[in-house]
Amino acid sequence: MSHAAPVIGVLALQGDVREHLIALAAADAVARPVRRPEELAEVDGLVIPGGESTTISKLAVLFGVMEPLRARVRDGMPVYGTCAGMIMLADKILDPRSGQETVGGIDMIVRRNAFGRQNESFEAALDVDGVPGEPVEGVFIRAPWVESVGAGTEVLAEHEGHIVAVRQGNALATSFHPELTGDHRVHALFVDMVRANRAPESL
Repeated sequence: MSHAAPVIGVLALQGDVREHLIALAAADAVARPVRRPEELAEVDGLVIPGGESTTISKLAVLFGVMEPLRARVRDGMPVYGTCAGMIMLADKILDPRSGQETVGGIDMIVRRNAFGRQNESFEAALDVDGVPGEPVEGVFIRAPWVESVGAGTEVLAEHEGHIVAVRQGNALATSFHPELTGDHRVHALFVDMVRANRAPESL
């Protein structure tokens, strides 16, 4: 394992970027905002935050970062998406908006705003595979859920029968926002994924 802390970017086009930067730093990573391809090239992993998935998609294209991001995810760079970020990592979206693109990387079908606008926000205690200790407090804000997953995608958590956390290889996604709770265990899981991905290079 490399002695240096992994450098993890947060896609800083729209959404709750600052909270992720704080959570990653608390989980012993060097956290940086990423807006441009040259910044993406300097990180070991990337978080795609919550926000508005259509806006993030269009800004990623505008800033020239969508194609380099797809390429790095295909090449195995660890990536973690929360809420809108989960939608961005889906290979397929149900009822996408006009012009909406995804990065892809997780063999899943995601339904946008699935938990409904009438409960704009709620919290639920979740048992998340890979996160030791007490349940994770999940904050759901106009959250998506996963309708279905492919054979290679691992379901990490469910809420009321709906899939709300998944992992496929180096890609992790949650419907909820762990960056808003002060509990950094999900970010620590992702930092460990980034460290493990870097380990062969440092031998």
